[in-house]
Amino acid sequence: MDFDIEFVKALQVLDSRGDPTVEVIVVTEGGGVGRGIAPAGASRGRFEAIDLRDGGKAYLGRGVLRAVEAVNKYIAPAIRGMDSSRYRDVDKKIIEIDGTDNKSRLGGNATTATSLAVINAAADTADIPLFEFLGGKRARTLPTPLMNIINGGVHAGNELSIQEFMIVPVGADRFSEALRIAVEVYKNLRNVLKERYGSLAINLGDEGGFAPPLRNTEEALKALEDAIKRSGYVLGNDVVLALDAAASQFFINGKYRIDGKEISPYELLDFYLDIVSRYSIVSIEDPFSEDQPKMFRELKSKLKGKAIVIGDDLTVTRKDRVDRFFKEGCIDGAIIKINQVGTFSEAEDVIELLRIIGGKAIISHRSGETEDVSIAHIAVAYETGLIKAGAPARGERVIKYNELLRIEDYLAGDARYLGIKVFSR
Repeated sequence: MDFDIEFVKALQVLDSRGDPTVEVIVVTEGGGVGRGIAPAGASRGRFEAIDLRDGGKAYLGRGVLRAVEAVNKYIAPAIRGMDSSRYRDVDKKIIEIDGTDNKSRLGGNATTATSLAVINAAADTADIPLFEFLGGKRARTLPTPLMNIINGGVHAGNELSIQEFMIVPVGADRFSEALRIAVEVYKNLRNVLKERYGSLAINLGDEGGFAPPLRNTEEALKALEDAIKRSGYVLGNDVVLALDAAASQFFINGKYRIDGKEISPYELLDFYLDIVSRYSIVSIEDPFSEDQPKMFRELKSKLKGKAIVIGDDLTVTRKDRVDRFFKEGCIDGAIIKINQVGTFSEAEDVIELLRIIGGKAIISHRSGETEDVSIAHIAVAYETGLIKAGAPARGERVIKYNELLRIEDYLAGDARYLGIKVFSR
């Protein structure tokens, strides 16, 4: 098998919000073909890799032709002839060409798409699935999904400050059964919301969850509890809940604006402790602003293992930040988003670090997603046991779940599903 890169080309395509993004195709001498498409986030940490945008009138300034040019003019000539199976060397070359700490020269969208295309081309050349190429024959754990089925914050046009209200189907022995449970709860939530708030309540947010006209957190949690019960399941047994607060988005002048009030960081901490105790919440992501890591530590200490605290805007898939905040006792784990850091191998370093230090790695989509299914394979390859891919709705979300169903079928009797056990230490 000849893994050497023969052809690289980028083009401008669209993401799930209709914004342009970068797609890269890589072809190897051995005939392998790989594509990678960069997603985009609405809630972004200050230390994330920077997407290169065109400005001007086209696409309201959101065009990515400059990033496409960066791939075709600078990256392609540099990596042509390199061994795609040695993808870390390829990523290292891309990082060297960019020469910045945040991928601002080439654009994180250009580097992400290229990096994903390279690993997919290598797997195709080897004629094996991507998860097997990355993880080998030992990789057989399907991830427990954290599904955002009520959207708030910058992902929706309602009054909810908390960005994601997620269900986690843990009462299953197989991923396919967990997916069925989640779909049933999602459909019953639709009925609950429509009956309670009218037809406008079932409009969808960016990640496929409903964006109902709710005024406070309690209403959203109660709607989830009712949908779970209506589906014939038990909250805390068959299904548990998770939150992505994305609190940096509602932290203003030292106060948190939530549920129509302005509260202090310690009042918000008490708020979390209360709802965790009443609604079987097992994970809270970015509970405070990225500028208040000490509050992360306070919450983690007071939760005492009842729920895990996860960094996203705080950690932005950077090894140094994940290492620091885990060691300081601020987090139990971190969200892994390839485009936050700009290359797959840098994200791989964070996954490996979390494995070594005993932290949770949650492989994640973005709110501006694409039909790229790489994250489904990455979650299985490294047996992280956890994935965020949105609600079981909208093609760019469902395609990830369908790919996981295909992986489960491919693994047949060797496939594992951890369910609630993945949250244990």
